[in-house]
Amino acid sequence: MKLSILDQSPISANQTPKEALDASMKLAQAGEALGYTRYWITEHHDLVGLASAAPEVMLSYIGANTSTIRIGAGAVLLPHYKPYKVAEVFNTLATLFPDRIDLGLGRAPGGSAEATNALSDNFLQNVYKMPQLLKELLHFLEDDFPAETEYSKVSASPLPDIPPQPWLLGTSKKSALLAAENGLSYTFGQFMSDKDGAAVVQEYLEAFTPRKQGEKPKVIVTVNAICAETTEKAEEIALSSLIWKVQRDKSEGNQGIPSIEVAKTYPLTHKEKEIIEEMRQQMLIGNPHEVKQRLRELQAVYKADEMMINTITYAPYDRINSYRLLMIE
Repeated sequence: MKLSILDQSPISANQTPKEALDASMKLAQAGEALGYTRYWITEHHDLVGLASAAPEVMLSYIGANTSTIRIGAGAVLLPHYKPYKVAEVFNTLATLFPDRIDLGLGRAPGGSAEATNALSDNFLQNVYKMPQLLKELLHFLEDDFPAETEYSKVSASPLPDIPPQPWLLGTSKKSALLAAENGLSYTFGQFMSDKDGAAVVQEYLEAFTPRKQGEKPKVIVTVNAICAETTEKAEEIALSSLIWKVQRDKSEGNQGIPSIEVAKTYPLTHKEKEIIEEMRQQMLIGNPHEVKQRLRELQAVYKADEMMINTITYAPYDRINSYRLLMIE
């Protein structure tokens, strides 16, 4: 089973943003040493406790400090940007780091309405234009606009020997079918979906139309997971991220991910306890055998080629250790 890493660059209560970004780089290095297939970093805007606003910048830093692991964005939020600029940025990365760059694409705003307005004037209109924007971007990446079309004489330089590999990310039938009709690999965000994900992925597999002869559909499923030497320890570590989510929902999470000690003493209402239990059920928490078994089960249900893991902990050591335990199990 192929395993990969999704990183949101979380900021813990005892960290500066720079320390959080450095921890992301060290996580990518650890992932490479452990044999993970790829490392992706997310794009979020003005979300308290997350430092991943500019994945394209971090990928340069991470690429320069790793050598073999595939690296990419999970995902560039395309409605905010012109496809040509996205192609230029990722072609540059693919030139610097040959055959290592993934370009994950999404349509979500990635932040508040105010942050969205600060980023782009026509976000909602561009969401509706996502199919057109996507096709335009793919032509720029392949440098194959048909003759006499608007951009037929425009190249997204520098043109790498091996273009970035595009993936479409989503949680709905709409995103699955958009990936299928464009012959793109698809990543389903199980960790942020309450839909029947297996049915969504099956729609993708059945509707897939290859862009080039011989291409086959590829599926990654992304999950939240925390692994430790014992189930009890994993539950304890997971409490920090669970309490942090409750704090953020109440606009109290400005200090970042709380320590385990703070999380244990945080007062919860009956409703908040129910919310935490629901979130816990969506996560994979346990010892290496338990979490690996759940990953295998999900892979079989989704018919996934690869499982991608998002792990948020207070201590950077616990995060890397979680990934380490999963790879040696």
